[in-house]
This record gives sequence, structure tokens and C-alpha cells, in this order.
Amino acid sequence: MAQDLGWKELPEGDTLKAGTAAQFHTGDWRSKKPVKDEKTCINCLFCYIYCPDSAVKVQDGKMIGIDYNYCKGCGICESVCPVKPVKAIKMVSER
Repeated sequence: MAQDLGWKELPEGDTLKAGTAAQFHTGDWRSKKPVKDEKTCINCLFCYIYCPDSAVKVQDGKMIGIDYNYCKGCGICESVCPVKPVKAIKMVSER
């Protein structure tokens, strides 16, 4: 077990007994969530670049959605979404 090893013998990186961070759905604590307007999105991918949780899903160079299992509702995607032509991401209440 990792706790029986000295610091020199520990493997590099994080060692979680329960698994990787991908197994922990951290989006449950948000009060607002981002919603994309399909009609106005220009696929600039600023939301993808700046998302601290890697919750913005991209495929073939286009934003295809948000993984709400990991989105914490910080609103960064909304703030970096270009005003012109029109903001395509809006934060809306979870309730």
C-alpha cells in the first residue's frame, strides 16, 4: 500500500484509493449552469479553452455541449463568450 512506502518510493502523481478524478462527479454543487444557444454559437471555443473543469465537450472543432457531471457553475464560459455577434452561453438557475 502507498501509505507503507517512504516518499522516495511513491509513484509520481496523485494516488487516490478510490480511483481517478474522472470517477467523482463534481457538478452536484452548482446553483447555476451554462446553457448554449445553438443558433448564436460561432464555435470560437473560448469556453473550452478557459473551462477550469474540462466540462466543455468539443468534437470536430465544434462545441457540442457541456458535461454537467463536472461543470461547477463558475460562469467563466459565459464571461469569455464573445459579445459579438451575440453571447451564446448564458448562466441559468438550476432550480
